[in-house]
Amino acid sequence: MDRQINPLTGDYSGKIVRDLSNAIYLRITVPLGSYWADKTLGSKLYKLRRAKDVERNKRLAIQWAKEALQPLIDDKRADSIEVDAQWAHDGRLQLVCQVYQGEQVTAFSHYVKVA
Repeated sequence: MDRQINPLTGDYSGKIVRDLSNAIYLRITVPLGSYWADKTLGSKLYKLRRAKDVERNKRLAIQWAKEALQPLIDDKRADSIEVDAQWAHDGRLQLVCQVYQGEQVTAFSHYVKVA
């Protein structure tokens, strides 16, 4: 049981969560290698801030999100992961992640800024 991190603000909300939403948020939003206690925590999605909004970068975002969430499967905290991306056409790419734990599905949506 953890206090939920609000994905819009990055602050704690008053809710208690029992799913993987906090783990998903941290693995997607933290730049890979920037956390001193665990160099494998995070994703390469920060690199897209300087990238154009082309199809190749959309595929890269999906791949990098899957790589960031793979430790959840390796640690047996999740059974499978699905990631999809859609252009928001305002300089952002929307990542939609679904993490499956037995019967429970945790859905997470995150916008990645692109140039």
